[in-house]
Amino acid sequence: MTLSNSISNIFGVSPIKPIQNHMAEVISCVTKLEEFLNATFDDDWVKAAEVFDLISADEQSADELKKEFRMHMPKSLFMPVSRGDLLSIITQQDNIANLTKDICGIILGRQMAIPKALHADFIGFVGSSTVTCEKAHGAINELDELLETGFAGAEVKFVQKLIRELAAQEQKVDKKELKLRKKLFNLEADLPPVNVIFMYNIIDQIGALADTAEMIGNQVELLLAK
Repeated sequence: MTLSNSISNIFGVSPIKPIQNHMAEVISCVTKLEEFLNATFDDDWVKAAEVFDLISADEQSADELKKEFRMHMPKSLFMPVSRGDLLSIITQQDNIANLTKDICGIILGRQMAIPKALHADFIGFVGSSTVTCEKAHGAINELDELLETGFAGAEVKFVQKLIRELAAQEQKVDKKELKLRKKLFNLEADLPPVNVIFMYNIIDQIGALADTAEMIGNQVELLLAK
């Protein structure tokens, strides 16, 4: 297979489709986080390990897609988007998959027992962060439409609306994070200090999922401005 054929097979008519495929794999990864947490809440560590294996497989698939993208992406593009912009987007997407795997790996490795008083708040927090990632996915799925319309017209307004919704969702995540931190703070005295430290770390990383999703939205917004 020649290099030109290899590039054609991976990118097709543009490098947008591989980015969308990569984001789909990332979303497959992050949407399993709630199932993983529920298994740990049920003290079902066998089930949790099974879900972790699925998340790890998704993360590995996403990593392979990212490497293919970087290896075969042309040095210059005859497109209204830069190579650097697209590389930045796929890096942020990959960070979501990495964070998801790291969150589950810490909880599973320590068989971390999260207090029952925090279960509902944790699930709400994770669910809200996942929705933020899904909204970023929605924006990424519009990139091909933006290219077809030349980054103009009604499609731009539609994507701008998606990005505003994404930002609003990230703010909801921040509020849920603050509420969860306050509840954990009130329980600290009755919990092993090391467990508390790791729980705060997990909360940070779940919040980072939404922060990273918002960064993706910001990157798409920059494309609209160029």
